Amino acid sequence: MAYLRMDFLSQALKKITTMTVVIPNDVPEEERQGNPYYERGMKTLYLLHGLTGNDTDWVNGTNIQTLCKQYNFAAVCPSGDNSFYVDREMTGCQYGTFIGEELVDYTRKVFGFSDRREDTFIGGFSMGGYGSLINGMKYHDTFGKIMAFSSALHMDEMAKKGEDYEHKELNGAFIREVFGEPGGMKESEKNPRYLLARLKKEGADLPELYMACGTEDYLIEKNRNFLAFLREQQIPVHYHEQPGIHDWEYWNKELQLAVPWLMK
Repeated sequence: MAYLRMDFLSQALKKITTMTVVIPNDVPEEERQGNPYYERGMKTLYLLHGLTGNDTDWVNGTNIQTLCKQYNFAAVCPSGDNSFYVDREMTGCQYGTFIGEELVDYTRKVFGFSDRREDTFIGGFSMGGYGSLINGMKYHDTFGKIMAFSSALHMDEMAKKGEDYEHKELNGAFIREVFGEPGGMKESEKNPRYLLARLKKEGADLPELYMACGTEDYLIEKNRNFLAFLREQQIPVHYHEQPGIHDWEYWNKELQLAVPWLMK
């Protein structure tokens, strides 16, 4: 099992950034025998962290390394700062472009990962759940599946309240710098409802979608509301709830169910 944390220059972010990568490239033959996941090529899962986190969160918070070895896939965990993984006009930090284009191209070139859509997945929790939904759908030609846990789906409320929208953790200046004016969220690519409806109208081949949220999570109703929207739009989704709050105990439990779905 190869584990590395590396710095590299991102043209999209205009700075040196960091990623953590796990690659099961040296699993002994006796451990691979009888494992059907080693009868195919290695797949790649890009994992996005939540607000205030960094590229080490998935490795420290879950048993992702064991799952990589068991199911023969590489995990790529970029550092996304507090960006919500969207392109930001004011700062010039193009986090959506970084996730959907540059990071995938860079890791394929450096590590020789598969360039096939059916071998390339994206996932995240909280802020990263939102980021995986937005970028997985926007770059639907790149990602074959999306895994979104406890997604930070505040856009419905933002679109409804417009300029009166307030967030208990994020100030108004930050919200406007990341998402633009709240009043413009109804028809923004940063609004997953608008993006999905547009892509469906265009006949895009959307990725398969797995969504999950803990029943005691403060984001549960936002995720249920988005689920209702998906069903109204007849967009297929594998949705799962189980007891849990907004923490690693829940996300690690959910990961045990989501990874087999991703890798089947």
